[in-house]
Amino acid sequence: MRFSVTRERCLNPQTHTHICSYTHKHTHTQRPATAVSLTAAPSRHGMDEPHASRQGLGNGPGASAHMHGLFTDAETGQVTYCLELTDGCLAVQRITYSPSSPERLDLRDCAGSRAYQGESDRTAYLCAYFYPYRYRWMGSSPVRHRDERRFRLVLNADDDNDDAQANLREAERWARAIRDNSARCAGHASGVLFSEGRRSCGVMVLVNPQSGWGQAMALYNSHIQRMLTEAGIQHTLVITERQNHAREMMRNADLTQCDAIVILSGDGLLFEVVNGLMDRQDWEKAIQTPVGILPGGSGNALAASVHHYTRKPQVWGEDLLVSCGFVLCKGLTSKLDLISVHLSSGARLFSFLSIAWGFVADVDIESEQLRLIGPFRFIVGTLVRLASLRTYRGKLAFLPVTDNLETDVSQAQQTHNNRTSYKSSEHNPSEQTRLVDHLLVPLDQPVPQSWTVVEEQEFVLVVAMFQSYLGEDWLVAPSACTDDGVIHLFYMTAGISRPAMLRLFRAMQSGTHMECGCPHLVYRRAKALRLEPETRPGIITVDGEQVEYGPLQAQAHRGVARLITG
Repeated sequence: MRFSVTRERCLNPQTHTHICSYTHKHTHTQRPATAVSLTAAPSRHGMDEPHASRQGLGNGPGASAHMHGLFTDAETGQVTYCLELTDGCLAVQRITYSPSSPERLDLRDCAGSRAYQGESDRTAYLCAYFYPYRYRWMGSSPVRHRDERRFRLVLNADDDNDDAQANLREAERWARAIRDNSARCAGHASGVLFSEGRRSCGVMVLVNPQSGWGQAMALYNSHIQRMLTEAGIQHTLVITERQNHAREMMRNADLTQCDAIVILSGDGLLFEVVNGLMDRQDWEKAIQTPVGILPGGSGNALAASVHHYTRKPQVWGEDLLVSCGFVLCKGLTSKLDLISVHLSSGARLFSFLSIAWGFVADVDIESEQLRLIGPFRFIVGTLVRLASLRTYRGKLAFLPVTDNLETDVSQAQQTHNNRTSYKSSEHNPSEQTRLVDHLLVPLDQPVPQSWTVVEEQEFVLVVAMFQSYLGEDWLVAPSACTDDGVIHLFYMTAGISRPAMLRLFRAMQSGTHMECGCPHLVYRRAKALRLEPETRPGIITVDGEQVEYGPLQAQAHRGVARLITG
């Protein structure tokens, strides 16, 4: 079977954005040898019906479907199989010609299922798509591999209803049951099942063709388009054309026409999307639109974090893309923290990933000229910056996380009493009602007494993390999660040697850097922070994007946004 894709390309007259809408026509051709093709051979009354008390179709969201039937080999019609669908698996067992034990396909690994009808006969086809973890030859850890299972359904000639549409309805019944049971296997522990509430309008996929190696469109064509089709997720492809293009689009987009916004790029494009949503008058509703991330850039920190939250072994490159694509197809959403960042000019930004000053920020921005070598630019940039190691003078303060509710209340009350009116709201009156930062005082006032002021004023780096990964292979904050409401603050003081830094960076690949016992590396959990750099010139980044250099402060807001996390 192959997909015939019709592409309709138009130019939005207002944003000059290339928008591609995809519709899929299924054409039956010779099936590849790697797919399992079976033909159904039901009894006179069709496929065996599930018991009424156990059938989930039409019985509410909590029910599940149990089905079974006999199938035959599509190529010869000589081998008979038994196919059984239960709560957690799809079992296929050969019962003639050397009977075998049942092969159980875990529905937690199922990305989607669909039914379609052959062009030349009344045959209906059922396809199920699995992405189980398997080891590659010479591989050190398992990765997801695509496993397509294809079945053929033909009712007997003497059956009461030999209409072709009856064949298709039966195949659709199986496909629907597989999807429903697979969705229930995912559970609701970490969020709301996105697929249960999915409307027919589908998702918007934003692609930055210049990100990373410049291969984002190739990744979409080779992996993502197929995976979305397999999962039955309609989507519209939007190609960005310049910096801040996505932010401009999000300010005016009709969000009722999409169920989610998916980014195939680096973290910078999602930074634009989040801030564009927060720029809107209806920001409270807009920021509830689920966002998804697919790695197509150089850093891919959020994508690596999303994979980390699945508790599977670390992967890179296209293996990470397949993992995040599978997460998107499963469609579970979790709450996502946003960090409100105030700059000295009065500008306000919203971050989901990190704030960096010093070594890390310098490497990130100075290696931009090496973008053509992809993620290797960070390795080269790190070695260059180590060769001419700098120190940065400044002041750092933070409000530590406490486990005492009364302490938290008193801290908030003290901050409220100390603050006058926030200066940034004078620049933009609408900020007065947009996620009030009750823990912060104006930058021209001292921090409250409940804050901790770091004694050291000579730093090598300061990094505030809001997710687990800082880059595709930098597990900086292993304990972080999407909605813990915590700023994971790391700072490295002056005096550390270059060999010690190299050991720490190597340990960050596995998240064991805090076990090295380096006295120069400090980790603190905070709810708010203030950074006042004194060394000039310098670089500060928010989510990997360079911002104005100068004093800033930030506060975490727990669970404000929604992130697709599988």
